[in-house]
Amino acid sequence: MNFETAEVRILGCLLEKERLTPENYPLSLHGLTTACNQTTNREPVVDYSEKLVEETLGSMREKKVATVVFGGGSRVAKYRHNLPDLYTLSEEELALLTVLLLRGPQTLGELRTRSERMHPWDGLPAVETVLAGLSAGDEPLVRLLPIRSGQKEQRYIQLLGATEEADAGAIPASGTPTRMDRIEAELARLREEFETFKKQFEG
Repeated sequence: MNFETAEVRILGCLLEKERLTPENYPLSLHGLTTACNQTTNREPVVDYSEKLVEETLGSMREKKVATVVFGGGSRVAKYRHNLPDLYTLSEEELALLTVLLLRGPQTLGELRTRSERMHPWDGLPAVETVLAGLSAGDEPLVRLLPIRSGQKEQRYIQLLGATEEADAGAIPASGTPTRMDRIEAELARLREEFETFKKQFEG
C-alpha cells in the first residue's frame, strides 16, 4: 500500500498519540491537525489546514487505514488508525515505524534515541534486529539507503509512502547486505556506542 505525503504524516501522528497520550486518543480533527503541524519531532515541519487533514482522512478511510468514531456522548468526530488490520506489527516495530513516518530517513542511532519514548531499547543491536525484520519479506516496510555524498552513516526509510529518497536507490530489502554494508553498519554502531560512553564523563 502506498500512501500520499499527508497520509503518511497523519498516520504517524495517530500512531504516536495513541502510544504517548492514550487519554486523548482517538483524535479530533483539530487535535490531529495540531499534531501534524507540531514543530518538534517532525521533519519536515508542515502547516496543514483542517480542510486538508479532513480531505486526507477521507482518502485514508477509503483505504481502510483510518476510521471515524463517536463516543462518550460527544458529537465531535474523532479518528483512529487501523494499521493492525493491515499489518501484524510488534510494539517495537510500531515504535520505529512511527518515528520514520514522522521524521523521514534516519540513522540507526537516531531511530533508537527518537523512539525510546515509545519503547525502551537494550542497545543498538536490538534496534537493528527489529529493522531487519521490517526490511524482510515480500512486503518490506523499511529499507536501508546507501550512503550519499556528504553523509557519514546509512539511513533507514519507511516504505508505506513514496519518497524521493526511496526512488534514489536503496539496498534491496530481500537481499542480504554486502560485506561493505555490514562493515559500515558496524562502524556506525561503534560510533554511536562511543558517543554514548563519552557523554557519561561530560558535564
